[in-house]
Amino acid sequence: MKGLLITLGVLLVLLVAADRVGVLVAEDQVAAQVAQQGGLAGEPDVDITGFPFLTQAVAGRYDDVRIALTADELGQPAGTTADVSLQGVQLPLSDVLGGRVSQLPVDRVDGQASVPLSLLADQLGGDTTLTREGDGLRITKTVELLGQTIPLTAAGTVSLDGQDLVVDVDSASGAGIDVPQFVLEQAQELLEFRYPLPALPFGLQLTGLQVTDGGVDLTVAATDVVLQ
Repeated sequence: MKGLLITLGVLLVLLVAADRVGVLVAEDQVAAQVAQQGGLAGEPDVDITGFPFLTQAVAGRYDDVRIALTADELGQPAGTTADVSLQGVQLPLSDVLGGRVSQLPVDRVDGQASVPLSLLADQLGGDTTLTREGDGLRITKTVELLGQTIPLTAAGTVSLDGQDLVVDVDSASGAGIDVPQFVLEQAQELLEFRYPLPALPFGLQLTGLQVTDGGVDLTVAATDVVLQ
């Protein structure tokens, strides 16, 4: 009896080890495919969720494969990040073991990308500061207008127009000084801008945005995608 328990224990350890080795191999295969398909500068971190892995591998289908992308991998300015979830990934075990993954059919792709406020502030230059205010932004900047240096603060809204992130100013005021209304109306235009977003890989489409304390979070999605 004792010998049987030891044998079962050893087999269990071997199965767990095989499971973990298998998931590492599969994650490497997926990372290489995603990097190639997305034109990334490096292979991203890939996490095939669910345990045990081998049952998913035998079926050749993975419910949720999560990918974390850095600014360097995306080829974007520092602070830009993206997290992607591949749902319903079809990856036969024979392809994984043979190292010949040529395509990855995926039922659905959901993701979120973050554009830092500091990057958006750079679009206006100078001493621009952007902070979250409700669902929008508070813009603080010193502008040159009519030969005068005018410190301004303004409330802005953020929206999507195609592949552009658009910041519109609803109202502006002098920061601690009285500024004529006609000057403020002209100054508002100086605080509005567009930020062109890079082309999205994997057929992803922009579906929405949310302003956070650190930046603007963009949601993306796609269905019936084939990475090849």
